[in-house]
Amino acid sequence: MSTMTGFDELTGDYVLDAAHTRIGLVARHRMASRVRGEFEACEGGVRVDGEDPSRSAVRLTVRTASIRTGDQRRDAMLRTSFLAAPDHPDMTFTSTEVRQVDETAFEVTGDLTLRGVTRPVTVEVELTEAQETGEGVRLGFRGGATLDRNDWGVNWNVLTTALVSPLVVLELDVVVVRRTEAAG
Repeated sequence: MSTMTGFDELTGDYVLDAAHTRIGLVARHRMASRVRGEFEACEGGVRVDGEDPSRSAVRLTVRTASIRTGDQRRDAMLRTSFLAAPDHPDMTFTSTEVRQVDETAFEVTGDLTLRGVTRPVTVEVELTEAQETGEGVRLGFRGGATLDRNDWGVNWNVLTTALVSPLVVLELDVVVVRRTEAAG
């Protein structure tokens, strides 16, 4: 395994490595500090343009029914009452703009669709890994954004408003892979 040296070496189409990716969330509960969870099913890809990062693109699909917080009762409530997974099985993000901030930091703006509502979101992302392996090139990204769940209608009832903060932190640890010709 060797580490890549130049951003221009990273140009290409990458597929999300779901086994090494974590899409998490943190919501502040007014009575019990924080609730943490993660989505276990996701897919997507990244188009990296190493010469002109503004021409790069991201797409991500997360299965809303795959939310896990460590409490089955809460998970069931999140799937039905909050995320409406039976009617809206996917949460999607499609980038509309990628801006390079410094050597490894980027701002990725795009459309986040949740519960049938689409709103613009900017995610701050850092390239944390770039390695060539026997299978291809692996990139690691870490990032996140703070969302107001009310913007997507993610609210159950008046009591929820009093107990759970409307602000939810989205945490991303993403690995994508560009396969080499020899690796298939």
